[in-house]
Amino acid sequence: MLPALTFSVCINRSAIEVYAFLADPNNWPQWATGLASGIRQANGVWYVQSPSGELAVDFSPRNDYGVLDHTVIPPGQSPVHVPMRVIANVDGAEVLITLFRQPGMTDEIWPRDQNWVRKDLTQLQAVLTR
Repeated sequence: MLPALTFSVCINRSAIEVYAFLADPNNWPQWATGLASGIRQANGVWYVQSPSGELAVDFSPRNDYGVLDHTVIPPGQSPVHVPMRVIANVDGAEVLITLFRQPGMTDEIWPRDQNWVRKDLTQLQAVLTR
C-alpha cells in the first residue's frame, strides 16, 4: 500500500458547475500548474506539458457522480493514478484530490508534490470564484 493524503478546497459555485469546468481537460492549464501548462489531444489521447516534459493523461469519462480520476503516464515510468472528486457542499462544491506517495519518491519530492496540489487547488478556487 502506498501512503496517501487527500486535499480539498471549498468553492462557492454549484457542484454541477465545478464538475463541468473540470471535466473539460482544456480548462486544466488554467489551474493545474503541476500537471498542465499546455494541453492537446491527438488520436484520442490527451497530452499535457508538465514541468518534466510532455505526459499522456487518461481522464475519466464524464459521469453523474463527480468522479474526475485521471492517470498520468510518464514516458518509461509507471502510470500514476490520481483520484479526484467534486461533491456538493450545500450550495457550493468541495473538490478532493488524493495524492499517493509513489515508490522511490524521496523525502524532498513528497512534500513538494503536496505543496503543488495545495497550490493548484487554491488556483482552482481563484479561477472559479472570479
